[in-house]
Amino acid sequence: MCTRCDRPVSAISAASGWNPRRAFLLAAAGAALSAPALAQVDVGNASVARNLVPADRIEAAGVQQYGQLLEQARAKNALAGDSNPQLQRLRAIAKRLIPFATPWNSRARDWKWEVNLIGSKQINAFCMPGGKIAFFTGILEQLKLTDDEVAMVMGHEMAHALREHARARMAKSAGTGAALSIGAQLLGWGQVGDLAARAGTQLLTLKFSRSDETEADLVGLELAARAGYDPKASVSLWKKMAAASKNQGSLNFLSTHPSGPDRITKLEANLPKVEQLYRDAKKS
Repeated sequence: MCTRCDRPVSAISAASGWNPRRAFLLAAAGAALSAPALAQVDVGNASVARNLVPADRIEAAGVQQYGQLLEQARAKNALAGDSNPQLQRLRAIAKRLIPFATPWNSRARDWKWEVNLIGSKQINAFCMPGGKIAFFTGILEQLKLTDDEVAMVMGHEMAHALREHARARMAKSAGTGAALSIGAQLLGWGQVGDLAARAGTQLLTLKFSRSDETEADLVGLELAARAGYDPKASVSLWKKMAAASKNQGSLNFLSTHPSGPDRITKLEANLPKVEQLYRDAKKS
């Protein structure tokens, strides 16, 4: 789904102190700490491969590219002001979701979360590394999303950033199998920077793997439920997506987040796991 995650990263200097062999060892060590112990949905550990590419570089690139996108929108008078009711609505929903992000990624504690709304007919939304969220008015207006459904979209996008799917894809694209297992030969800083730049240029059309999409669905489902949003909205959301796809043909959002019966079936199977979280949140 997702227009958000990898961003161009400038060539990285070896003087930074990072080396591939150390990155490989950290990758293995980090795997055991990548899933919350109290998670209700079962998504396993985040990809070990992501630890082969420095998180701070990816996040810095995300912040930079997000700023550029906002400047472009502002120049077209398409960036919603702080008083915009729809933007206020989005920020209120984010305010409820963000407190539940840190258990999924400890780095999120230091992210400078930001939410903006861009005037566009595109049916799309994203969350870049570092917690930079944007929605396009098209997804709100054309799908007539309820607050619960908005929370499911936002939770899904946040989950991609929290699970660092773009960072993992960047590492995996450097090589597979033995090439990834030998951290000391990961290409070196300069080539990693080149790889990041190439990946960043494809951000708006980045397609995650089926397993990444499932993870984002389920982690987003739990985030939203803990924040007091009805988990059943995840199903109604994807039904709306499927209907919109039939009526309007190819959609930006669905080009990177394909809908289908399998997706809805998996969400329905996980509703009982988060239902109590939702009820408890509503009580509080």
